[in-house]
Amino acid sequence: MNIPAIDLMTALRSGHSTSPRLTWYGPDSERVELSGRVLDNWVAKTSNLLQDELDAGPGTRLRLDLPAHWKSMIWALAAWQLGMEVILEGDGAELLATSEPTQAGDAFDAVIAVPLPALAMRWPGELPAGVIDYAAEVRSHGDVFMAHNDPDPGQPAVRRAGGTAVRHAELLDGFAAGHEGGARLLVKAADGLEAALANALGVWKNDGSVVLVHPDVDLTDKLLAAERIHGG
Repeated sequence: MNIPAIDLMTALRSGHSTSPRLTWYGPDSERVELSGRVLDNWVAKTSNLLQDELDAGPGTRLRLDLPAHWKSMIWALAAWQLGMEVILEGDGAELLATSEPTQAGDAFDAVIAVPLPALAMRWPGELPAGVIDYAAEVRSHGDVFMAHNDPDPGQPAVRRAGGTAVRHAELLDGFAAGHEGGARLLVKAADGLEAALANALGVWKNDGSVVLVHPDVDLTDKLLAAERIHGG
């Protein structure tokens, strides 16, 4: 049985690979657009960081302590193609990816600091001892990902905020939201990371794309028209 996340990444980097798949609007007029190929490149580099530096693999649990953001999408996809479990709330993970590393505590085997500004080349300021700087480290990793171990489709892929787990085999059916084919979907970051991930997966599996918008960004008619947002 295949891992749906791996099949999804294959689809994103093949057909229409130069088309926008994820567009982010953030504070201070920040706009980031990732084609299928570029999205896959970021995911591959992040998966390689997880596998090569942190010995992550099938069954490793990652606490994703990030807001709904284009980088949190990258992290979830990277973990899923490794066969890892993404935990959206609570404890019980070996690894932590966070935008607030000074509050991480010592409950994790490794902590990765994820700066949210798009152009950040490293974490702004000092990091606690042992914390990995995602922005500084990720670019040195390979653009192509090859797993050392085969993921298990029967293992958990995501643990929802309420504690319910969804298996890898069910990720695109039991977790992803239902959306029409080819949709260019507005996703509001204010609705939370779980909703953003579910909506993005539901759109991508049907050859669509996502416009993810930070709560501070005004949803003007000009923005909606410029991005050709439609579908639901």
